[in-house]
Amino acid sequence: QAVVDFERLSEHAAAFKGHDVGFCCLGTTRAKAGTAGFVRVDRDYVAQAAALAQAGGCKHFILQSSQGANQHSHFLYLRVKGEVENLVQAVGFDRCTILRPAVLLCKRQESRPAEWMAQQFLGIVARVFPTAYSVPVETVARAMVATVLQPGEGKVEVLENGAIHKLGKA
Repeated sequence: QAVVDFERLSEHAAAFKGHDVGFCCLGTTRAKAGTAGFVRVDRDYVAQAAALAQAGGCKHFILQSSQGANQHSHFLYLRVKGEVENLVQAVGFDRCTILRPAVLLCKRQESRPAEWMAQQFLGIVARVFPTAYSVPVETVARAMVATVLQPGEGKVEVLENGAIHKLGKA
């Protein structure tokens, strides 16, 4: 485990060397970091880390993005997620897997009242429609690992929420 300063990520290039596979789940919220901070963390830091990983020998990069990611979206969150997907793909990994989970079901240490209410509601909906609107973070993690253990379906593979559920339970 290496602790890096993302504001000076290029100074930590050695931490990204010698790894065949890279996993990225980096992200913040606009409420926590402000608009500029959100873009810096969710797009710029991720793209920079991907470039350093590829330069360090990483062959397969797995990125957790978001359902609805689209570089042309009018919503900042979805637009930034779409932009970073394109930036990571452009790095040129032998294999790139992008996971687009729906609302992540998890317990957080920090207070996010609106998200908590959404999770409570979606937890109930998930009993009827288990793969439609949400996914437990443990399922996403298992799906990320499973992508490494299975042969890829092309240079870039995008897994939507239903595929994440299926792969995360395999």
